[in-house]
Amino acid sequence: MEELNGTTRMHKVTMTNRKTCTINGVNDVLSFDVHEILLETEQGMLMIKGDDLHVNRLTLDKGEVDVDGKIDSFTYSDVAGSGQKADSLLAKLFR
Repeated sequence: MEELNGTTRMHKVTMTNRKTCTINGVNDVLSFDVHEILLETEQGMLMIKGDDLHVNRLTLDKGEVDVDGKIDSFTYSDVAGSGQKADSLLAKLFR
């Protein structure tokens, strides 16, 4: 996990009724549209799929993202181990 000012950033996902979601421990938002959101988190890449998805609040300084819409799935994929540089998004997509 990334250290910020001596504290460890935790990854946490809180979802309510498959309609709203708050995610902590987000490092970057790689892409988003109304059907899919791709996030880089402390625990790996996170793909959120659904319909009418919106990123309501994005605070990368704190690592927080709020999403709403009809959430159908969360899918994680691992990033490279610590000390190694993660592959680019395109490299991951075409494996």
